[in-house]
Amino acid sequence: MASLQPAGAVIAGVTQNPTYSIVIPAYNESARIPATLRRVLDCLRSRGWSAEVIVVNDGSTDGTAAVVREFAQQSPEVRLIENPSNRGKGYSVRAGMLAAQAGILMFTDSDLSAPIEEADRLFDAIAAGADIAIGSRWLESGRQTHRQPLYRQFFGRCFNFVTRLVMGLPFADTQCGFKAFTRDAAQTVFQLQTIEGWGFDPEILFIALKRGYHVKEVPVTWAHDERTRMRYLKDGVKMLKEMAIIRWNALTGHYARKIRAIQASDRSR
Repeated sequence: MASLQPAGAVIAGVTQNPTYSIVIPAYNESARIPATLRRVLDCLRSRGWSAEVIVVNDGSTDGTAAVVREFAQQSPEVRLIENPSNRGKGYSVRAGMLAAQAGILMFTDSDLSAPIEEADRLFDAIAAGADIAIGSRWLESGRQTHRQPLYRQFFGRCFNFVTRLVMGLPFADTQCGFKAFTRDAAQTVFQLQTIEGWGFDPEILFIALKRGYHVKEVPVTWAHDERTRMRYLKDGVKMLKEMAIIRWNALTGHYARKIRAIQASDRSR
């Protein structure tokens, strides 16, 4: 599928012809984005990766954008994308992935709950033949260095059970914000994505399986960050509604129509 550029301004230079694109959605992250970017840059440079780092500012009201601009002035690997307003994590990830230029694309949470060094595990799965590699906190739970509180574990497990039941997704962990894609898989999946909030993960996995992509679940080291903005009760109810939207989209042929429209656009170019 052809690449669609998302709305929003892209600021600063970019690594030419990168092998990897690392997308980081950010909302009011001025306090921790400096440490995140330093760690990501240290990792890619120590490993010799040819990579770009795309931070998507989701309408932050603090100094997030200014911090990223400062990093971009010193580090050509860093790019900033500004959303037109606060749209949600799903919108931000989609914007970054569709603007990415590499052959292998990944997104990670700004808190680096899964250390960026674990990206090697995702990239290895892609190299071994997977179209999509998703980090999992539950395949090897002993890799969790700082567990969630019990109530968060409970809600997380319940949501994942419902997701498996309603969406038919065979994964132990759909919500881990640590996923990598081949360029072809990313272009297809994120052009079809409709959910802009927290519930986008089940949708992109649902689309991927329906489109015949090979998705590999990979255990990763993970540490809970107490500063997470995820509200399990309120956001969980919203995500359940979003799952109903996904099923309705599939039932009514929304994704199929969108595919045909994209293909028709490609042929007309």
